[in-house]
Order: sequence, then structure tokens, then C-alpha cells
Amino acid sequence: MRTVDLTTSLVTAERVQDWLLTDGLRILVTIVLAVVVTWLLHRLINRVVKTMTAKAETREVDEPDRWRAGRIFAEATAAARARHQQRTATLGSLLRSIVTFVIGLVAVLTVMSTLGIDLAPVLATAGVGGVALGFGAQSLVKDFLSGVFMILEDQYGVGDVIDTGEAIGTVEEVTLRVTRLRDANGVTWYIRNGEIVRIGNLSQHRATAIVDVPVAYDEDVTRVTSLIEAAAEAMSGDADWEGRLLAVPTVAGIESITGQTMTIRVLAEAAPSDKVAIQRELRQRIKSALDAAGVKAPPINPFGSGMGAGR
Repeated sequence: MRTVDLTTSLVTAERVQDWLLTDGLRILVTIVLAVVVTWLLHRLINRVVKTMTAKAETREVDEPDRWRAGRIFAEATAAARARHQQRTATLGSLLRSIVTFVIGLVAVLTVMSTLGIDLAPVLATAGVGGVALGFGAQSLVKDFLSGVFMILEDQYGVGDVIDTGEAIGTVEEVTLRVTRLRDANGVTWYIRNGEIVRIGNLSQHRATAIVDVPVAYDEDVTRVTSLIEAAAEAMSGDADWEGRLLAVPTVAGIESITGQTMTIRVLAEAAPSDKVAIQRELRQRIKSALDAAGVKAPPINPFGSGMGAGR
């Protein structure tokens, strides 16, 4: 009896040793490869996230030496950069989770196959479910991928005024599937990211405030230009407009001559949210300066408009 037990014990030990050198080794190699590949992909994702964040930081002020208010502009866009960094980090976390899940699933299936478990029923069920899900979720996948690239490229964010082609409004929420915005009439729009073909961001970086100043045709252009430039410089030096007016407004010159009206155009670089306010203030200061200097307004025209519609 003892001899039989010893023989049985020896056979079991040999089988265990054989299994460890064959199937056990394959399982170990599979697990190690899964861990290594996961680590490499996580590192790649982290590098991409870091690159995208650094790119967003450097592109905000492309030529700082040319900007009188480069520091102010950087402060004005700090919130946008922080938003982009947060969203990029969130996307990186999502991609790392997906990579971990996919590689873990492949590793588990490989180990199950090595252990001799029949995977045919599992794969057949997954195949049928995958085909059904693929047909039913095509638009969902399209929306998801569009949302991913939108976040990576920082096309727009919460608080931006955008034109999606379908609606124009202020962005209130951004997800990987839909973008919610509210238009000027208060209507809330839910737009699937996959259906957005083009995006016009009216709030990104800086805005150009345009003011058209109409004066009488017979006025001295040089004199009027000097008065406008003086008013613009005074506004630029006002502490109340620091950080909102990004550079000293410039006089572009005569925009048009119609009848007895000569229109002079003024350009000002502004923070996007302050464009309208700067246009109004600039018109008021220019009008006051021209009135004080006795510059004549153009003749009354019942079909004309007031000073500078501005855009």
C-alpha cells in the first residue's frame, strides 16, 4: 500500500512539473506581456496628454513680444488653459481605463484557452452581440469619436459662443456624446458631436472690435485721425480697461466715402467677452473728442445710420 501511494505521489509531482513547464509557463508569459503592454500604452497615453497640454499652453500667446498686453492676455486665457488641461486629463484617464479593460480581457481569454476551457460558445455569443451592437450603435460610436477629438483639439468649451451650423449660442455642457448650448432666444440645443461638421468659435483667443466713425467729407483726415488716436490711447491707459483692451486701438484709415460722409475705421484687440463693451466705450470717447475739437458730423441723411454700427 505504501509503495502504491509513493508511486501515485511521484506521478502527480511529475504532472505538476510538466504543467508548470508548459501551460503554466504560457500563462505566466501571457500575464507578464499583458502587464508590460498595459504599462507601455499607459505611458504613451500620458505622453500624448502631456504634449497636448503643453501645446495648448504655448499656442495661447503666439507672439508675445508684439503684444503690449501680453501678460494681461495670458491671464485672461488662464481659465481656458486650465479647462483644457482638465478635460485632456479626463480623456487620458478614460483611455487608460479602456486600454486596461481590453488588454485584461484578451489576457483572460488567452489564459482560459490555455487551461482547456472551450471558448467557442463564449465567442459565438460575443460575436452575435457585437454585430447587433455594431448595427445599433454606429451613431453612438461616431459621436464618441468626434467628442474625443473635440476634447483633444480643444475646439470649444463651456462658456464659449460657438456656431455649429445648426445653432449659435453659448456652450453650457460638453460630453463625449452631445454638446448643449443656449442661443440668444433662450432655447437650449442638444447637438450630437458626430453631427457637427464645422465649428465657429466666437470666444476663442481674442476678438477684434471694429468701430466705424462717420465725419463730414470736407474734414481734414490727418486732424481727425490724430484726435481718434489720442482718444484711443487715453482709453488704453485707463486702469478700468486693463486686461479687457489687449492693445492700443489703431486707426485703419478711410473705410468708405459716400456722398458727403467719410467713414474712418478703428480696430481694437479685445478679450472675447468684452468686445461689445469696448466698442461702446470707444465710440463714446471718440465722439466726445471730436465734439470737443469741433469736428463736423456728416449732413443729416434720413436713410443713414448713427456712428459706426461696429461689428
